[in-house]
Amino acid sequence: MNETSTPTKKINFAEESLLPKTTTNINRHKFNRSISHVNDELHTFRSYLRWMCVDQSNAIHATLSWFVFFVFALAVPALSHFFLACEDCDARHSRPYDSVVQISLSSVAVLSFLCLSTFVKKYGLRRFLFLDKLCDESENVRMNYMVQLNRSLKLISVFSGPCFIAMATYKIWWYASGGSQIPFLGNVYLSDAVACILELCSWLYRTTTIFLVCVLFRLICHLQILRLKDFATLFHVDSDVHSVMSEHLRIRRHLRIISHRYRAFILLALVLVTGSQFACLLVTMKARHDLNVYKTGELALCSVTLLSALSIMFRSATKITHKAQAITGLAAKWHVCATLDSFDGVGEGETLSAQISRERIYPSVGTDGESETDDAGSEEDEIDTTKMIPSYSYSTISYQKRQALVNYFENNKAGITVYGFMLDRSTLHTIFGIEMSLVLWLLGKTIGSF
Repeated sequence: MNETSTPTKKINFAEESLLPKTTTNINRHKFNRSISHVNDELHTFRSYLRWMCVDQSNAIHATLSWFVFFVFALAVPALSHFFLACEDCDARHSRPYDSVVQISLSSVAVLSFLCLSTFVKKYGLRRFLFLDKLCDESENVRMNYMVQLNRSLKLISVFSGPCFIAMATYKIWWYASGGSQIPFLGNVYLSDAVACILELCSWLYRTTTIFLVCVLFRLICHLQILRLKDFATLFHVDSDVHSVMSEHLRIRRHLRIISHRYRAFILLALVLVTGSQFACLLVTMKARHDLNVYKTGELALCSVTLLSALSIMFRSATKITHKAQAITGLAAKWHVCATLDSFDGVGEGETLSAQISRERIYPSVGTDGESETDDAGSEEDEIDTTKMIPSYSYSTISYQKRQALVNYFENNKAGITVYGFMLDRSTLHTIFGIEMSLVLWLLGKTIGSF
């Protein structure tokens, strides 16, 4: 894929190292394992993009990419609708809602393809996935990010695979049972086979393109979650306010970059998917009793596919927003523990009874007298837990500095935003409620009439 370069720094495409040329040999040896893993995973990603025909690294690949996009995202759905609508078919083979299905799926696929092409062409695959920044992260962040990078392609198959199997089953039945009788190749059976394969390839191409953009967004958000977890450890060691502030500003900058790159895609995808659900609702309400699984099954499958893709993005955005805002509670708890320790610290020559009484002030328990060994389950946040923080900083950080840092966190909440609107859990609940209401209505019309 296209890689970006600057006048002062030239990238070696043969090595594709994550480290700048000024890095010392000691640091290069430290990151050797990370480099090899990144190269392997990027090779897999580039191969995957070439097979999907979204690689536009040169003129030949770009021409092939746009040709395949035009054929499978626009031409095949249009020809399928106008030539295979089968108005004279029986109740099981008629396709009255095919226009809504094709327009809904193709519109989101077009948006996904254009955004993906723009991202990769403008930033390059390495910069777009923030792999050029991994050399500044800890070993734990790098290795866990590599694991998620390796799982991303599998995750795309997990979401697109069941949808494709369901659609393949429906299409094979539709053609095999006599749904189409258009011998455009001179033979009915050969014509049906070619038409069925083209429709399935079109469906797979569009759904995979949609899920690819959403999964890449999830991958990038997961990197920031790993960084936030690593950032939270600064409150458990002897850290100064300057280092904490600098690291948080760096994380906020990356979150703004992600928000800026994806804000148009998130907003347009939300508008298109919601419009698709309203269109599905209107056509099914207009049909009233003339509904069955053969007619509306494809419509329901399209709605589930688009809603699943939308859920991947919003869940990732709200999760990282929640983790970023949990830092405020962690900083406040750190400030309280450090303040208490500064007044109740163990001094030189303190008696054993004084030490014991101090331990009673900070018992090794959670809330409501529960032991730390008790399992809190999924209710316990990974960053802002209910455990006390052993303070190491009260001797070097003054009360005023700690209070200023807490005030900064309270007034500078980080997270994923869309044109200034924070994507938090309340936003997710509202959107999810609207979309699920529309989908469940459609599924009720489909399954209830079967």
